[in-house]
Amino acid sequence: MKKPKQTQLNPNWLQLQQKLNDSKASRTFKSSDEDTPESILGKRKERPDEESNDSQINPLTPVNDDSSLTDAVAMDCEMVGVGQGNKSALGRVTLVNKWGNVIYDEFVRPIERVVDFRTKISGIRPRDLRKAKDFWSAQKKVSELINGRILVGHALSNDLKALLLSHPKKEIRDTSEYQPFLRSNSRRALRHLAAEHLGVTIQTGEHCPIEDARAAMLLYQRNKKEWEKSIKDQFRFNQKQRKLKQKKKQKIEDASNANHVEIGS
Repeated sequence: MKKPKQTQLNPNWLQLQQKLNDSKASRTFKSSDEDTPESILGKRKERPDEESNDSQINPLTPVNDDSSLTDAVAMDCEMVGVGQGNKSALGRVTLVNKWGNVIYDEFVRPIERVVDFRTKISGIRPRDLRKAKDFWSAQKKVSELINGRILVGHALSNDLKALLLSHPKKEIRDTSEYQPFLRSNSRRALRHLAAEHLGVTIQTGEHCPIEDARAAMLLYQRNKKEWEKSIKDQFRFNQKQRKLKQKKKQKIEDASNANHVEIGS
């Protein structure tokens, strides 16, 4: 029996068939190498506006590095316990300028022996006071820095008392006494004001006087226009009241003199 005669294919057809086979094999190989879950198709890029709140800029962070002395400075002090422990003494004093940059920050060695470092609040430890500034040197420097300037702070009467210093009332901007910051005419803690008006959390543990001074300064700066207006209005009102009192006093004196004259005649 004769074998069937093999059909002769066109050379061009054979070449095309070979190319198709090679292309199919190439696609199969590539597909096996790719890991579908890691494909960039379907992987969404993280957008800048979807970053966590932790990456947002803290408003207490200074916007520049200018540490020059400005027309307004904010002060905050940390205290330690002396005597029986219930008496407060200066342990650290910090001053920042209107941008929040530190212009003075020193640990201070009290005149009396420290019996309670109050570390949980003050953040002061025994090692901090071993080479600290003596009280009188710190007091002199602070006095020079705040002289003739607006002094900003929270409950500044306590800080000034610890420093044995005074400051003109007209130059004090105390965030604990500013009327719009009061609640039912009661003073509020600095941490509450910072949370409500600045959106920042402070004093969660050991206090940082730099952070506290910056918070007080920012509260003042954000309300400066209204605050200064209220100071001027109060000054004008006080002047008017003094003039009225002087006129009233003068009228009483004039009436009294007139009575003496009548009696004498």
